[in-house]
Amino acid sequence: MNLACGHSRQGKATVDKITTNPIVIGIDAGGTMTDTILVDQDGHFKIGKSATTPKNEAEGFLASAEDAADAWGISLQDLFSGVNVVLYSGTGMLNTLLSRTGRKLGLITTKGLEDMILMGRGLQAWADYSYADRLHAVTHHHPDPLVPRRRTHGVTERIDQFGDVILPLYEHEAHDAARKLIADKVEAICVMTVFSHVNPAHEKRIAEICREEIAAAGADILVYTSHEVRPVIREQSRLNSVLIEAYATSRGRRQLKGIEDVSKKYGFKYGVQTLLSFGGLTSIDHPRLHETMISGPIGGILGAAYVGKLIGNDSLICSDMGGTSFDMGVITRGQTRIESEPLMDRFKLNVPTLHLDTIGAGAGMILKVDPLTRKVSLGPESAGSDPGPICFAKGGTEPTIADCDAILGRLNPHYFLGGKVVLQVDKARKAFEEKCARVLGVGVEEAAEGMIDMLEADANNALRRVISGQGIHPSEFTLLSYGGSGPLHLAGCSRGIGFKDIITFQFAAAFSAFGCTTADFMRRHSVSTQIDIGARASEDELQAFGAKVTGVWDDLTRAAVDEMVADGHALDKIKTVPFLMMRYTGQLEDVEVMAPLSAVHSADDMRKVVAEFEAVYAKVNHRVSRYGEAGFSITELGLIATADKVKPMLVKRPLGKCDPAPAHKGVREAYIGGRWHEANLYEMDLLQPGHEVIGPAIIEHPATTLVVHPQDRVFVDEWTLLHYSHA
Repeated sequence: MNLACGHSRQGKATVDKITTNPIVIGIDAGGTMTDTILVDQDGHFKIGKSATTPKNEAEGFLASAEDAADAWGISLQDLFSGVNVVLYSGTGMLNTLLSRTGRKLGLITTKGLEDMILMGRGLQAWADYSYADRLHAVTHHHPDPLVPRRRTHGVTERIDQFGDVILPLYEHEAHDAARKLIADKVEAICVMTVFSHVNPAHEKRIAEICREEIAAAGADILVYTSHEVRPVIREQSRLNSVLIEAYATSRGRRQLKGIEDVSKKYGFKYGVQTLLSFGGLTSIDHPRLHETMISGPIGGILGAAYVGKLIGNDSLICSDMGGTSFDMGVITRGQTRIESEPLMDRFKLNVPTLHLDTIGAGAGMILKVDPLTRKVSLGPESAGSDPGPICFAKGGTEPTIADCDAILGRLNPHYFLGGKVVLQVDKARKAFEEKCARVLGVGVEEAAEGMIDMLEADANNALRRVISGQGIHPSEFTLLSYGGSGPLHLAGCSRGIGFKDIITFQFAAAFSAFGCTTADFMRRHSVSTQIDIGARASEDELQAFGAKVTGVWDDLTRAAVDEMVADGHALDKIKTVPFLMMRYTGQLEDVEVMAPLSAVHSADDMRKVVAEFEAVYAKVNHRVSRYGEAGFSITELGLIATADKVKPMLVKRPLGKCDPAPAHKGVREAYIGGRWHEANLYEMDLLQPGHEVIGPAIIEHPATTLVVHPQDRVFVDEWTLLHYSHA
């Protein structure tokens, strides 16, 4: 990042003026803060930040965009009228699911499967339970159903796993079920038959019957079918996908439409884009909007992959700490794990998602001390953005980790969000002393640092667990730390693990938004298959398998390209890449493989596909774990269509002197390691390539703070990335 990427608030930093206007606005709305990044045609960028406004996300979006526009030095009108892309990622739809405030649904399914929602799957029924709760089943309960049993109707029909009709559809039962749901005043009807991913004929006819009855009744009810939402195997996950699409996306669409309306009010000429869970941009009118429900954290993985190419390391741990959660993603030897059935609020979905591990650990976590046992609890509740921590003085009454950071002098009370929020440290100290320190019988500083140590130990242990599951040593991994609270707690989170390198960023608070802007426009279509290839398949068999694979890819290509053309992308700008989900026959887990060929025309071509699978399998697992003698199974075929868009660029500059004096701005008392220190203060945006900071020090930015523990070091490289090393 060059000097043009800095801030110039309150005279804290002097930066070069950017003469070009932004052409991309990227927004990431988290549980606490909404981050904005602006990018121009040369890759320069600036960031802005504001509190998230969950009741109307357009308000937080506009405030954050205004903050970024102010940093750039232009008005909102000039900003929106000149950009080509506005992309928004957030958690609004997920919050609808969590709070159970979605549509009133009805379900029509294959007779005999009416209790499928109530039965669920064992894996999702125990998801998110602690170890203690898994031991004591008396505490267990299933997730609250999105459709009650009385609004679930079965109809007689049966298509088998080969797509053959075994029992015809009893249409009178479908008419009767539709009429009952209309009388129940449902807002949407979902249709899921057991083998519709192989042959959707019955599901299509049930949907037609529902629409006929809805029209006859003059009702306003939408109809969703599982084969249109996710035509893949595993009926429980497919059912969850169609239910959540129907249940949660209506409110999300309204929020996204509000963001688009605000953008157009200030001169934006196009449609707002949002981020897909598997890493790509799509229109907010996307027919499968549930694929964007956990889009925010995905941006961090995309940004990490971009940075990994710059630093020459393809094994990365991405760690994102905000106010509510600590999200971790892994890129192992260039491979990012795709999870085909992620868990979302204890529902197993058929939505391909870049894999993330998450724990409740953030600066907004509420702290509690039991007055009888003196047991300390961190969260899982978070103060969020409203009312927020006590030091925000917005009505919060419960101490948080952020209050501890303020009490210990690690946060600058007059420079939070560039000075827009003045932290009330005395108020936080008084409440923390009363509710925590006095109950524990220790001093305020000792108690506050103990709370922070607990948070960082939880994050440190989580990182160790994630690494141990990869089968390679920590010394091969580079840790990328970001999020508004990531640099603040980086030292404790990373200590003792033995990473190859530890990196954070001047734009850490908006890194996920930055990652979103590195994505291209994308569509992903896939269907389940069952193609079993023997270890010693003949030439003719291999060629026949190839013909079947190519036929499916051709159908998917047409569907994906048609959607992108409808969104306004030029046909000659659209690129397509087919992929496969494969496994050794008999295994339970698939591996996603990008096809080395666009079509399979011969036995040799099929062998190239199999060889590519074995190479990917060896990267993700280990070379000796390959087992070709078992044969190969293709369980899913898919197609990814993309169109390029402008991306931010980091500028490489020569290393200069190591003395960071030009960025020094004074000293402040900070409590680190059990005592107070005179910590040197530095302006993060004024640190240049070659500068080295030795702790105790605090490196400040309007949107984040990097705490450097005594004797630890921070080095700024030629990309202006900040490398942290422990003493």
